[in-house]
Amino acid sequence: MRALISRFVEVRSDDEMKGLLWGTAYGFLIMLSYYILRAVRDEISAADRGNLQLLWTAVFMVMLLAVPLYSWVASRWSRGIFVPLANRFFIACLVGFWLSLVFLPDGARPWIDRIFYVWTSVFALFVVTIFWGFMADCFDNSQGKRLFAFIAVGSSVGGMLGSTVTAVLAEWVPTFSLLLIACVPLEAASWCAAVLHRRFATGNVHTAGESGRAIQGNALSGMRAVFASPYLLGIAAFILLMTFVSTILYFQQANLVAEVFSDRGERTAFFAKVDLAVNILTVLLQVYLTARIVKWLGVGLTLALVPIAMTMGFLAFGLYPTLAVLVAVQVMYRAGRYGLTKPAREMLWTVLSREDKYKAKPFLDAAVYRGGDLVSGWIYAGLAAVGLSIGAISLVAAPVAGIWILLGLRLGRREEALATEQGDAS
Repeated sequence: MRALISRFVEVRSDDEMKGLLWGTAYGFLIMLSYYILRAVRDEISAADRGNLQLLWTAVFMVMLLAVPLYSWVASRWSRGIFVPLANRFFIACLVGFWLSLVFLPDGARPWIDRIFYVWTSVFALFVVTIFWGFMADCFDNSQGKRLFAFIAVGSSVGGMLGSTVTAVLAEWVPTFSLLLIACVPLEAASWCAAVLHRRFATGNVHTAGESGRAIQGNALSGMRAVFASPYLLGIAAFILLMTFVSTILYFQQANLVAEVFSDRGERTAFFAKVDLAVNILTVLLQVYLTARIVKWLGVGLTLALVPIAMTMGFLAFGLYPTLAVLVAVQVMYRAGRYGLTKPAREMLWTVLSREDKYKAKPFLDAAVYRGGDLVSGWIYAGLAAVGLSIGAISLVAAPVAGIWILLGLRLGRREEALATEQGDAS
């Protein structure tokens, strides 16, 4: 197995190989669970598209409560306890949604859908953020640049399988049955996290027993750390610009798909097929190109590649605002974001402290991310309200993507400087 994997990734020891495999399995299971649910969530957004801004406002408010609560939990227990605990909390929620859909009257369904939409948006960010924070804690900066692309392959393959499961089953079984199916990989992921915690220490911290200790600070320390660090503020700005791009595409997709497909099952299957195409392209990028691109171009230019593509994509969709063009731009964006931008963005965290990885990171990846969604959603609604078509909105978004390019380059330079400082210190 090591000989096979070594064709795609540089592995330097047997322990590193074991950590790579367990981390890849963890990511596979997390994304398998999420992508079983993702198409269900996206179908709700198309069916209830008139309330998207309100739903995203609710998501942001929930995030403001969830992030301090999670930070408080991380301050009380070690990662070996709070990481599986977070996964099992979400399992309990899924069982609760299933019971509600089965036993509550049909008149409650619209509100269950809306609550589920909010919950899934919170779930998606938290489980992925916790996963990548855990990976950045187990591996150091050098390992991250070599291994994270392959670990991300596991996540993408999990997404492919989850999309396939949903695409096959969505038109044949009750939608809420998918909720129980998603619980199985989420529980298995908790076991993977427990193994990684026991067998692998922390990447940049060599103090004996450090991985078994609770994270320092309190419930608000992650927020304070962001505002005290220009580097973390830069990551926050990068996330805000990314959410702007994502939101514009998401709203355009919701409107066009609702016009083309009238049946909820057809819409769910369509979203699942798009997800499948995205994940196939993402895997190809991660297996064959991502690690090589990071090695050849560096983290900064890797971060800038998707913004460059989106600047051109928005211009293309602005000139030809059809569903086919939108799907092409959406697939290109999401494959590049997950295949290139995501691994490169997670490398930015390998040069930071454990407190930043487990507390500042959830604040940025969850609250700031959803805050960006919220603001961007209202911006989109405002542009539409003044009479701009979806094509004109794309032309407005193109120069914003241009700013995103510059920020990615700047963050890459700073990451290299911090990595050099750590190397000198050691």
